[in-house]
Amino acid sequence: MAHYVTSVRSPWSPEVAFAYMAEVHNFESWDPGVQSVSAVDGNEPGLGAVFDVEVLNGKRTQVLRYKVVEWDPPKRFVLKAVTPSLQSFDIVRVAPDGDGSIVTYDARLDMIGVRRLVNPFLGPVFKRIGDRAAAGLRRVLTEAAPPA
Repeated sequence: MAHYVTSVRSPWSPEVAFAYMAEVHNFESWDPGVQSVSAVDGNEPGLGAVFDVEVLNGKRTQVLRYKVVEWDPPKRFVLKAVTPSLQSFDIVRVAPDGDGSIVTYDARLDMIGVRRLVNPFLGPVFKRIGDRAAAGLRRVLTEAAPPA
């Protein structure tokens, strides 16, 4: 399994930071690997909402269908995507920190089936992908106010 975790201190309140992160469409604004996000089921963020997330996979794109499988506002939510070849979890935690918050983004990717043989080699690639997303997350979450 490949695993990437980053935490960012934000001047935003936990409620504002959680609301921003829970709006999965916002992933496009901070994660350069996300090309587009479409709501499939559910008009608002929340338990059971489903999104198609188009991500870069080398030189091509792949659509991952994510479902919100855990929902505890304004503290935590979990997105899960499963395809025939992989399972992905994106866990977002938000904690109060003085007059702002700390947002932790925890991404886990596990190849399944015969592709699980590549799991030990995913770490370096996943780290590069995660580092780019973390830079975008820091850029957005440290602004004075959430992007409109």
